[in-house]
Amino acid sequence: MIRTLAVTLGLISVATGAGWAEVQIGSAAPDFSLTDTNGKTVRLSDFKGKYVVLEWYNPDCPFVGKHYKSGNMQKLQKEYTAKGVAWLTIDSSAPGLEGNYPASELNQISNKVGAARTALLLDPDGKVGRAYSAKTTPNMYVINPKGALVYRGAIDNKRSTDLADVQTATNYVHDALEAVLGGKPIATVATQPYGCSVKYANR
Repeated sequence: MIRTLAVTLGLISVATGAGWAEVQIGSAAPDFSLTDTNGKTVRLSDFKGKYVVLEWYNPDCPFVGKHYKSGNMQKLQKEYTAKGVAWLTIDSSAPGLEGNYPASELNQISNKVGAARTALLLDPDGKVGRAYSAKTTPNMYVINPKGALVYRGAIDNKRSTDLADVQTATNYVHDALEAVLGGKPIATVATQPYGCSVKYANR
């Protein structure tokens, strides 16, 4: 029922916007500079030499909620930041649209759910989201220490809002990080993301 409702409401979005180019696996991930929820300027290039995860985020999206209410996202954040991975969460919701909150409120939401990310970055004009062709929340990317994209797409293979599905899903981000940190090739380097459409401002 939940899955049917999600599709009916148009929450699952897989279309690429006109004129958008997918960032290709193996190519350089676009550098960016954004302000985090604590007022600090954060650049992707600051993390060169580390693996980096980018997570597109909207706290009001039920698909994002699935991964935070179940503890799945926080578990991944804690596990891999402890291994030296930088985890950058990006909110590209435009002012006045779902998911756009003042930084202080986003910090309150983060504290309430126990998020363990490196930083929560604000992208209200959507420039960084569009540079990566981020289409959904969540939409996940893994970048290697040389700054090249090695994974992009969905967090897992269970395209639902059902918290129970987390337990039986194939988690693509977990598998990608386990592979690269173990010096092995990633089995699945690109998948179709699922979730709520990123709430970009109209252009």
